[in-house]
Amino acid sequence: MTSVESLPAWVRQRVGDRRVGRGIERVLGALATQPRQMSFASAAEAASLSGVNAATVVRAAQLLGFSGWPALRSEMRSRYLSRLSASQVLSEHPTDGAGPAVSTLRRDAQNLQDLSLLLDEEQVRRVAGLIAAARATLVLGSGSFAGPGLQLAHLAQTIGHDVRLQRVGGTALVNAVSLLSPGDCLVVLHLWRSPWEILTAMRIAAGAGVHVVVVSDQARADLQEVAHELLPVPSEGASMFPSLVAATCVVQAVVASLVALDPAAAAAASDRTERRWAEMGLFPDP
Repeated sequence: MTSVESLPAWVRQRVGDRRVGRGIERVLGALATQPRQMSFASAAEAASLSGVNAATVVRAAQLLGFSGWPALRSEMRSRYLSRLSASQVLSEHPTDGAGPAVSTLRRDAQNLQDLSLLLDEEQVRRVAGLIAAARATLVLGSGSFAGPGLQLAHLAQTIGHDVRLQRVGGTALVNAVSLLSPGDCLVVLHLWRSPWEILTAMRIAAGAGVHVVVVSDQARADLQEVAHELLPVPSEGASMFPSLVAATCVVQAVVASLVALDPAAAAAASDRTERRWAEMGLFPDP
């Protein structure tokens, strides 16, 4: 049997002082000794690797605070890949005979299927409510992970909400976070890895009474400590880099929920925006 001390730190933290049965202990042991295999496995395959039945695998996931095995598997996979460099991630995706385009479509189709098991409609509505109630919302994301954040900021602005993407770090990031007031909102796109300054900005904002929303492929303890809402997303790509498809879908869901909160106000704000476009001659006549 695997001792508690040999389990990954994040698993030990979630178990805490609770006593676990022998079957669940076997599942937890497999997480420690076979992280790669478990991060790919179906519930039945995880059960076989652990020497238990599938129901025990589900109970182990729930003991750790997950809704079920798909949520725990997604966490395992994201944590495993986050320890690898981009070139090492590439070696995790051997060719299956399909071309890069088909492999990408297949991977993201799987990501969306996994997202359908993770996405909580009520949580998305809560996030939309936080943005709608905020005087201002700041959005952070590192590198390409800022892409879904740009979409959130632009579309939310179009329907009348003060949502701004902050792309510059250092003193500019400090200034932007310092302008947030209690009741405002900070949305962070945390995928694969995020720079320390973004993680520190989250803690500072949370300490100032700002509502922190995190869209992440990991349910890490340090994220959960500061996040008012943590929306889980799968992010594995087909090649070297993480996929943003699931994160983009979550952003689209949040925007749709913003519209649903007050469709008349959203439509009026959008109409005002389009009139400004026309006044500025931004687009050719249709």
